[in-house]
Amino acid sequence: MTLASSSAPDSFPYSVRGDLPLVVEPRGDDAASRSVARLRQALKEHEAWVGDALARHGAMLFRGFDVAGADDFEQLARAIDDELKNEYLGTSPRDAVAGSSFVFSASELPDYYPIPQHCEMSFCATPPRHVFFSCLVEPAAGSGETPLCDFRAVWRDLDPGVRERFVAGGIRHVRNYAPPGSDANDPMQLKGWDEMFQTADREAVERRAREEGFEPSWTEGGGLRLVSTQPVYRDHPTTGERAWHNHATTFHVGTAFAEYRRIVALRPTERNRNLAAFAEKLDERARSRPSDERAMHTTYADGSEIPDADMEAVRDAVWRHMVVTPWKRGDVVAIDNAVVSHGRLPYEGPRQVVVCWA
Repeated sequence: MTLASSSAPDSFPYSVRGDLPLVVEPRGDDAASRSVARLRQALKEHEAWVGDALARHGAMLFRGFDVAGADDFEQLARAIDDELKNEYLGTSPRDAVAGSSFVFSASELPDYYPIPQHCEMSFCATPPRHVFFSCLVEPAAGSGETPLCDFRAVWRDLDPGVRERFVAGGIRHVRNYAPPGSDANDPMQLKGWDEMFQTADREAVERRAREEGFEPSWTEGGGLRLVSTQPVYRDHPTTGERAWHNHATTFHVGTAFAEYRRIVALRPTERNRNLAAFAEKLDERARSRPSDERAMHTTYADGSEIPDADMEAVRDAVWRHMVVTPWKRGDVVAIDNAVVSHGRLPYEGPRQVVVCWA
């Protein structure tokens, strides 16, 4: 499919610039120009152009509007995709935001923990079409960003040999969720499986897991292991464009240390260097465990280990194409989850970023 030009139509009442993300801003600084209701109406009236622009660029940033809280954020998200969902089958701990059935904290992971680039719930049978973020409390400068990456570019940029090995091998994700009531801050385990599935009924958990293509098994001590396999790519449902689309670099045992090494190069602070050293120790500890007993891990589909050099090649491609945009209070980002990933850089101090998906 050939997309229309991302140049905004003359009737679109806002300034449009940039690439990833495509930035939409008011042309004036008066209340009418900044109005969320007016922006929502414009998005609905220009639905076809917004859809094409989002598919072309992969993400849109709405900046300078009077987004006061979760309700404003949800209304803007609904203007782009009205089929919001609230079932979250991912690994980050998230809290529901008061007053909404669909808006959650982006992640309750500790502020020092980097979240590698990933497409939301890429391991599910039907991942979300769109993911939306909004910044309600702006983090300190030079920290806490939600970087984006065009996974179409990552796919194209991979060394052909590396890409073909992944295509031939496929991906196997292993996740070990803790028993109910476990320490949520233990870096060596995931959150409780009852939190993920919102039930302590094992039969219901097994049934829902299999619906998404996860093979469940119960581990000693009451934990839950989920194993799933998938191709390394997905084709965009509208454009047919191929993108890297899996959680390999998120779940792989070497990911945390690999991320911190790159973060130290980006921001060589004493805190980041200390965190990198700590991550290296955790990496050694995790690698001492059998592969399927790690909190998370990724192998080829047959269970054989992916060479570290190939994982590094993917991480390098991701970081080459990663775009880091500082948050401003009231920002809203809409992401085409089929082709653009997101993550989080460490921070200190106040920060509130919320999420919803469709």
